[in-house]
Amino acid sequence: MLIGKPAPEDTSLHPIKYQWAYDLYNQAVRNTWFPHEIALKEDLDDWKKMTDDERHAVEFLMAFFNPAELIVNRSIALGIYPYLKSPECHLYLAKQMWEEANHCIGFEYVLETFPFDRENVYKHHLNVPSMKAKEDYINKYMRRMTETSLDVSTTEGKKDFIRNLVATNIVMEGIWFYSGFMVALSFRQRKQLRNFGSMINWVLRDESLHLKFGINLIHNILEENTDLLTENFANDIRNIIIEGVEREVDYNRDLFPNGILGLNADYVNQYVKYVTDRRLEELGFPAHYKVTNPAKWMSTATDVYELVNFFESQNTSYEVDVRAHAKEKEEVKAEKAE
Repeated sequence: MLIGKPAPEDTSLHPIKYQWAYDLYNQAVRNTWFPHEIALKEDLDDWKKMTDDERHAVEFLMAFFNPAELIVNRSIALGIYPYLKSPECHLYLAKQMWEEANHCIGFEYVLETFPFDRENVYKHHLNVPSMKAKEDYINKYMRRMTETSLDVSTTEGKKDFIRNLVATNIVMEGIWFYSGFMVALSFRQRKQLRNFGSMINWVLRDESLHLKFGINLIHNILEENTDLLTENFANDIRNIIIEGVEREVDYNRDLFPNGILGLNADYVNQYVKYVTDRRLEELGFPAHYKVTNPAKWMSTATDVYELVNFFESQNTSYEVDVRAHAKEKEEVKAEKAE
C-alpha cells in the first residue's frame, strides 16, 4: 500500500513496486540544474526599456513564486512524505524537495539581480489581498496534514491527504504555477528577458515531473483504496480545484491592472481555465470551462520535456549525467593542481 505509516520493512527499495516513481526520480536527477548557470546581464538591459506595467508584472510574479516554492516544500515535508510507505516515492519526494529549494534560490537570484525594492517584494504575499488569499487557501488544506490527530489509516484521513495533495500539487503547482510560467515566458515571446525565460523553462521542466508524480500518486491511492471512490468525494475534489481557480482569477487582475502589450488579465485567466480543464481530465473529470487555449505557443514548453536552446552560446536543453559531471570536476581539479 502507498499510504500509511512507514514501517521498518518499508525501507527496502527492492523489489520495486512503484516503478513509475523510481523512473521519475531518475529523470529528475538527469534534469538537475543550478540558477547561477544563467547570466542575467542582457535581461537587465531589457529591464531598462520596459514599461512600469511590465516591471510590475515581473515583480508581482517574483513576490508570489519566491515564498510559494517554500510553501510547497513544507507541504511535501509535513503533509506528504510522512504519510507514504513507498521508498520509491520517498526517493522522488526527496529530490522534489531539493528542486523546490533550488527554485526558491533561483527566484532569489532574480530578486538580487534586478533593481527591485526587495523589502517591499518580500511583503507582497502578506499584504496584497489576492496573493494572501492564495496562501490562505493552501494553508487551509495543509494545516490538516500537520495536525497530530490525522490518521491516514481511516477513510477520512486518506481523504484529507488527497485534498491536500490536490490543493498543493494540482492547483498550486499544476495551475497557478503554469499561469505564472505563461506570463513569464510571454516576455521572451516579445524578445524580452530571454535568459530569465530560460530559467523559467528549467523550473517548468521540474514542475512537469512534480505534476506527473502527483497525478500518478492520486490515481494509485484511489486504486488501492476503493472506499474513497464516492460521488461526494469526487465532487469535493472538483470543488477544491474550482475554488483554486477563483483565487487565481482575482490574483491575475492585480497582476495586470492595466494590461501590457498582448497580455491582460482576461487572456491569462482564459489560459488558467484551459489548463484547469486539462488537469480535471487528467484526474478523470469532464472539462468544466471548455475554453480554447489562447497561448498555443505554450504547448512547446508544457507538452514535451525536451527544451529548445534559448541561448545563442549555451545549450539549455541538456540533461545532467551525474557521473560525467563528477569526472569533469575531478579533471579540472587535477589541471589546477598541476
